[in-house]
Amino acid sequence: MDPLEASRLITDEYSAKILVATYKRPKSAIELSREYGIPIAACYRRIHALEKAGLIRCTERALTQKGKRISLYLSQLKNAYIFFENGKIRVRFQLASGHTQDFGGDWKAVDVLSR
Repeated sequence: MDPLEASRLITDEYSAKILVATYKRPKSAIELSREYGIPIAACYRRIHALEKAGLIRCTERALTQKGKRISLYLSQLKNAYIFFENGKIRVRFQLASGHTQDFGGDWKAVDVLSR
């Protein structure tokens, strides 16, 4: 993932709501959709993208009153930083595990005009 993709992922309105909502307590996609007005399909797309990036994870599979299994998701993001310095972008994610993910860490220039 390049720095622009990483910054877009966490600054997207729906992704940001999901990360904030699941910071302390795991929630299902249905809860997130209802509580934060996120269309359910968009909610699942964002959850998938956040899972792929390691920023959220399924912590348990709960059983609903109707006997259906649902996944509960918990944010793994502790801190996120977006740096812009001398025409270069760098993004750093610090995860709850203590692991750090850097994007653009070599400070290579990102050509934002060609995208």
